[in-house]
Amino acid sequence: MYGKRIRELRLEKGMTQAQLAEMLRTTQKNISKYETEYLDLSTAMIVELCKIFEVSADYLLGIEELFSKI
Repeated sequence: MYGKRIRELRLEKGMTQAQLAEMLRTTQKNISKYETEYLDLSTAMIVELCKIFEVSADYLLGIEELFSKI
């Protein structure tokens, strides 16, 4: 779920993977891996992504959606 959210949020902001990677001090390849969920997010990365995209960690990780279905 988080990979899809990262991609959607990135595109909403009009950012490329390379631009997001620069903001996060990582590589474009890692951003691609996050978006495909091939690479797990660290707590620090979750915090930074939430700051950049101005969303909660619950939203980023898809937790909000899980609770709304209960």
